[in-house]
Amino acid sequence: MKRFRLKSVLVVLFLSTALISCNNDDDNVESAVKTKAAFVTKIEGPATGKVNDELSYDVTYLVDNACGEFDKITETTIGEAKGLQVVAKYPVDGVCTQQVPDPKKTVYKFKATAKGTIEIKFRKSETEFLTQKVVIE
Repeated sequence: MKRFRLKSVLVVLFLSTALISCNNDDDNVESAVKTKAAFVTKIEGPATGKVNDELSYDVTYLVDNACGEFDKITETTIGEAKGLQVVAKYPVDGVCTQQVPDPKKTVYKFKATAKGTIEIKFRKSETEFLTQKVVIE
């Protein structure tokens, strides 16, 4: 009976230690970053493609200041039109010059699953999209 009690106490202590040591210290990193949509100025890439071939497009976008960096590409809606937008991340803390930075680029990869004409739309302002038409054969 003493062995069972001792083993139970040791198991509880081990589990308690394991759960306490699994603290997520990355929470502060995420809170130090602010994200914002960046407007696209140009989309460059092929005008034609084939079904199941991956197509790459260079997407040029503007960030607010010199600290802005690419974060991700997300879906967005303007009115009833659906499209994509570039999301930039900015550090909350630290010194950042307010000079207007050069346009930045990222690559958007796309794979069509059916034939037809497809419109790739990226948000270029609060009210409109920049569109690239692609004919899939």
